Amino acid sequence: MDLQLARQVVVVTGAASGIGAAIARVLSAEGVGGLVLTDRNAPGLARLGSDLTTTTPVETITADLSDPAAASAIAAAATSRFGRIDGLVNAAGLTTRGSFETGTVEIWDELFDVNARAGFLLMQAAIADMRRRGAPGAIVNILSMNAYCGLPELAIYSATKAALATLTRNAAHAHMADRIRVTGINLGWVATETEILKHAGMGHGPDWMAAAAAAEPLGRLVTAEECARLAAFLLSDASVPMTGAILDLEQKVAGAI
Repeated sequence: MDLQLARQVVVVTGAASGIGAAIARVLSAEGVGGLVLTDRNAPGLARLGSDLTTTTPVETITADLSDPAAASAIAAAATSRFGRIDGLVNAAGLTTRGSFETGTVEIWDELFDVNARAGFLLMQAAIADMRRRGAPGAIVNILSMNAYCGLPELAIYSATKAALATLTRNAAHAHMADRIRVTGINLGWVATETEILKHAGMGHGPDWMAAAAAAEPLGRLVTAEECARLAAFLLSDASVPMTGAILDLEQKVAGAI
């Protein structure tokens, strides 16, 4: 399918690795008009930007989304380089553990600052640019199956993703007449290098991913590329008029026993 992204400038957060990097690569392969890539990992961001600049105009900006000023700086970088924002993918997120037994104010603030507040501020900035120009646009938020309830140790993380899911629907409803579409993708475990490193740090053995994959109905985990292809579709006109939808990209059906 030709997604006809050549006229779109898309901002992708969390772009240095994992799902964000996969989305940036797929958008570049689909011929997107311009990419604004951001992450707090400056070396990883620079490597990806260097890889993609041969085929796609790319602007990179190192930013820490826990800083409330980051969203306006990212939007300014996009409009300074390309003059506009046509699409936004909120892929950045923290997964710090915090349950009702172990959660702290510090964990709560850290997770909500990055996973919910930053997403809101970036959507706010993108919507403002789209409305100022009277132009259509698309926003895709990377969410989590944990937003339905979540594992006990992910209580705070789950709440942040549920908050972003509500903001996804709210923005879609508020700006439908502006032709600004807002959708979300709920993910479970995804096979990325980020997941490998995270679980290694939790003391899991080197074979944890193979064991997790074997327990899934398809005998494997969802891949970052599968998420990236769905995100690219949702950003494109091929998905018009879909908005306010949150799609489960996982091998489980919510509510099934």
